[in-house]
Amino acid sequence: MSSPTQQRGSWAESTALDYLRQQGLKLITRNFNCRFGEIDLIMSERDTLVFTEVRYRAVAARVSAAESVDTRKQQRIIRSAQYYLQRHPELALRHCRFDVLGVTGTRGDQQLDWIKDAFQS
Repeated sequence: MSSPTQQRGSWAESTALDYLRQQGLKLITRNFNCRFGEIDLIMSERDTLVFTEVRYRAVAARVSAAESVDTRKQQRIIRSAQYYLQRHPELALRHCRFDVLGVTGTRGDQQLDWIKDAFQS
């Protein structure tokens, strides 16, 4: 049984995945874990590999989803992406981008804020 926080996180990731698919991106993998951290969604947009951090925030949160991805978290995502590319050399020559997708609100009343190229490696 998962906690309410885990359930909200899973819902936010599924909502983000559905949205990104509607935008034409294709899923490569979900919840990639390694010793450096986790990448929520790894997707493909034409020739670009898109590493996406999904963040859920309640409507009244003081810090936006994008603002919650601080420098430390960015570095963990970058190291995880580098590790992923080492494990998948066939993808290593593709252009890479780091996006943040914020999901705010509740089921049926959610807002999405997709920030392409939110940070650089």
